[in-house]
Formats: sequence, structure tokens, C-alpha cells
Amino acid sequence: MQPQIDHYASKLAYEIDAWDLAQARKNDDDVVVLDARTAPAYCREHIAEAISFPHQQMTAEHTAGLRRDVLYVVYCDGIGCNASTAGALKMARLGFRVKELIGGLEWWKRSGFPTQGALDSVALETESCGCN
Repeated sequence: MQPQIDHYASKLAYEIDAWDLAQARKNDDDVVVLDARTAPAYCREHIAEAISFPHQQMTAEHTAGLRRDVLYVVYCDGIGCNASTAGALKMARLGFRVKELIGGLEWWKRSGFPTQGALDSVALETESCGCN
């Protein structure tokens, strides 16, 4: 039974869902939300007040000015996308406290939470999810 308990405890230690993230933000917890997709994908639509930080840029040099006393929540598109996983791994390797948002932007929206950005239907038809 212990391996199973450890497995589920680990999931909760490394993942967060939309509702828990919204509650943490509502409670003014020290949480910073990072969009790990490309800048064009972020511009189309992103979680309100999230910071664009593509996972390819998550290096020691680019993260040098980031706070070390907050929890970073990393997300991506959420549908067949692993930019949030890549970003969370990179942030953890750099020594940051980090969690991955389960379901990404898609499940954030499905849960009824706000987004920002200018959706461009032409861009949506021709551009990928923005994960790479």
C-alpha cells in the first residue's frame, strides 16, 4: 500500500489543478504562473496575469533575476503538449519550486477561469499549439 500512497503524494507535490491554482491566487499565495509555450501562442491567449516564458528560454542565464521564494506554476496548451513538463523539469533542475498545471490552458478555460490575449482565427488555423 505504501508505494501507492507515495505515488499519489508525489503527484500532489508536483502537480496542481485549475481550481487549486485559482484558490492560491485568490488567497494571495506566492505563486507565479509561467506560460511555457512560444510567444505567439501566449499572445493569442494565456491565463490572465501569466508571464510568457517559453521553456526553451528556461536557462540559468534567463532565470537569474527570478525570485526563489515563490512557487512557479508552469503550463502549456494542455492538449498533446509537453511544454509545461519540459518547463517544470528545467525550472526544478535550476532549483526553483515548481508545479505543473494539470490540463494546461484548455482545462483552465473549461473550469471557467479568465484568459487574456487576442485570438486570431487565421493564426489558429495555421499555427501549432506553440509548444516548441
